[in-house]
Amino acid sequence: MRLNCSVVPPDTPSNAGIAGAGVLLSFIITAGVALTISTALVVHDTWGRASSSSSSSSSRNSKFPSTADIQPPPAAIATVIGRKLLTSYSDQQILTGIGLQSVGLAQAAVLVPYHFFLIWLLGLLATAVHNAALLALVHDFGRDRVLRRLRQALMLVNLLLSCVYGVFVLRGLAARLPPTLPVLCAWTTAQAGARGTASTLTPPSAAAAAAVAAANPFQYVATLAVIVGNCAVFGLATWYLRGRAQRFYRVVQMAGLGLMSAVAVGVTVRAVLLSQAFGRPSVPLADTGERDWSFGQLLSLLLLLLPLVSMIEIARGEIQLAPPAQDAADTETLPLVDRTAMQAAKRSAFP
Repeated sequence: MRLNCSVVPPDTPSNAGIAGAGVLLSFIITAGVALTISTALVVHDTWGRASSSSSSSSSRNSKFPSTADIQPPPAAIATVIGRKLLTSYSDQQILTGIGLQSVGLAQAAVLVPYHFFLIWLLGLLATAVHNAALLALVHDFGRDRVLRRLRQALMLVNLLLSCVYGVFVLRGLAARLPPTLPVLCAWTTAQAGARGTASTLTPPSAAAAAAVAAANPFQYVATLAVIVGNCAVFGLATWYLRGRAQRFYRVVQMAGLGLMSAVAVGVTVRAVLLSQAFGRPSVPLADTGERDWSFGQLLSLLLLLLPLVSMIEIARGEIQLAPPAQDAADTETLPLVDRTAMQAAKRSAFP
């Protein structure tokens, strides 16, 4: 599609694939569930270890433990399920955020700053959720080199995309880009001004002019602060993931979780108020397609059920139905088939 930056349209079409109600709700629900599980796991690791260790020591002191002592306690089962579920939701969130930002960059010649900024907000929400999950699952990721490098690669790709979006937002603010023009026009108008050519832009509408005039230095400072903050958080997350020292571990964990939760809440409120689906958009839209529900919007919400199915499989397969570990050196606790095979081997060796 050819880029046309000479005429400022009075409005822009909606894009339900980016700012639809189902897409926004899927990001918000995933973020809420992941942050809740992260908080529960951190609280359990901080204050629940003492009670669980005391109960396990009392069961070890008894000479003949009961069947209930052999089975894992409900808190341990909930912790295992929570960790698996948090891993699934955080992976889904960051991969969806990376995919959405990649599609947005590919459509930079079509998307207006309104949709571009919403994509950036959803990417920041995915970053906050992934960092919160990293704080809760650092031991799970740190002990496996493959998982650790995979996390670092995802974090690096997400950081680069977020920085590119921040640069686009800064370029649009500096060029005083009208809100109904594609974001790529910010670079073409800047190049035309550098060459000294006259601008041929048609005067925008009153709403577009008001939105352009609303740009103030606070937006520059806020955008730069977000970019610098993303880079700083990436460096701290990489150090936290690769570090082995346990000094101030709980303090960093609790403070980081509180910071990521605050960022997620702020980004969610900003996206909800800015979107057409739940608030008032900052750009005149030609239709109400972002409020309408379609199969694509419902599909975004139905995909949230996949980790729940995995949770049921984990609860039934890996925890409740899995046999207890046994000592191979003790022939009295081996299964019947193994004992029969051992007795047959003894008869053949000593006829």
